[in-house]
Amino acid sequence: MTQPLKDILVLDFSTLLPGPMATLMLAEAGAEVIKFERPGVGEDARHTEPMIDGESIGFAVLNQGKRSVAIDLKSKGAVDALRPLLEKAAVLVEQFRPGVMDRLGLGYEAVREINPGLIYCSITGYGQTGPKASAAGHDLNYIGDAGILSLSRGPDDQPTMPFGLVADIGGGTYPAVMNILLALIARQASGQGTHLDIAMSEGAFAFAYWAHAEVVIAGQNIESGSRRLTGGLARYRLYTAADGRQIAVGALEEKFWQSFCDVIGLPSALRDDWSEPDSCAAEVARRLGKQPSTHWEPLLAAADCCCSVVKTHAEASRDPHFKARDVFGRTLSISGQNAPALPLPIAPEFRSPANSVGVAAALGEDNARYGLDAPDTD
Repeated sequence: MTQPLKDILVLDFSTLLPGPMATLMLAEAGAEVIKFERPGVGEDARHTEPMIDGESIGFAVLNQGKRSVAIDLKSKGAVDALRPLLEKAAVLVEQFRPGVMDRLGLGYEAVREINPGLIYCSITGYGQTGPKASAAGHDLNYIGDAGILSLSRGPDDQPTMPFGLVADIGGGTYPAVMNILLALIARQASGQGTHLDIAMSEGAFAFAYWAHAEVVIAGQNIESGSRRLTGGLARYRLYTAADGRQIAVGALEEKFWQSFCDVIGLPSALRDDWSEPDSCAAEVARRLGKQPSTHWEPLLAAADCCCSVVKTHAEASRDPHFKARDVFGRTLSISGQNAPALPLPIAPEFRSPANSVGVAAALGEDNARYGLDAPDTD
């Protein structure tokens, strides 16, 4: 099948994670992505650990398959030099604070004069407008401001850190890709581009839809760890087995809960975790803690009750199920060494051939391809 974005040119002015992952997804679907970087040093992610022979693994993972152009956007004539690409591009992605692209002469209004059909996607923490628009922040700040951290923050003396970058990826990358694709469809009818204002903090709200229903709409108060999805019930918690491995009990539905209780031999009198969640959880913890995870794993699998042993990331990458679906089957080359590429949620039929090898371009290696001067390496 032909890749759906094979004729799309994307200009990528983003750095670090949200924007680069978004343009990586577009590249995987066939788009030509040109990454613009500072001459001499490139973007900061090129210098992050771990590395292979001086090449950042994290940078390579997020930027494989893209072109690299080194250009000083503050230099005189930079906009004129980029004009041919701006005229041709379908999508532009930027991740500066509001106003920075305007000062560089590359703001939406200026670029729209050059290319009215351009889809201009700005990814920021708090959006292009509002009191916090120019405030600095990272994922932890954004999900804190969105109220998500308060839902399950752990004990006061050892607060629980979130497992993943919810705002960066879930509030930034995914909304950016989704809205870019929607804008491409809309442009087919109107011929006009648009300015997409993606705010990572706002995108994070959807991850706690149930809290929106309970707090914003119903007006209820939610204490940390008190709801069924945050540890308020014994049937949806993490427990520690005798070998220190954790058991993920996700037996929300009654039939799964009863099957789980049968596996661990929980007496009927203690199974009402709605009325007595703490005492019920304490007994579940005691029983699971008497045996190692290797004892519980086959029993829980046989019961098919939404309960499983928590895997390490290394174990997950070797899981027979993921291997059977070839989740880690694509290859990335870093300093000449092959490694598994990052799994992406794009259907295989829309991606590059599975046997292709992705490579992150060297800084400025594509300047000549686009008629730009070679980068200054001093």
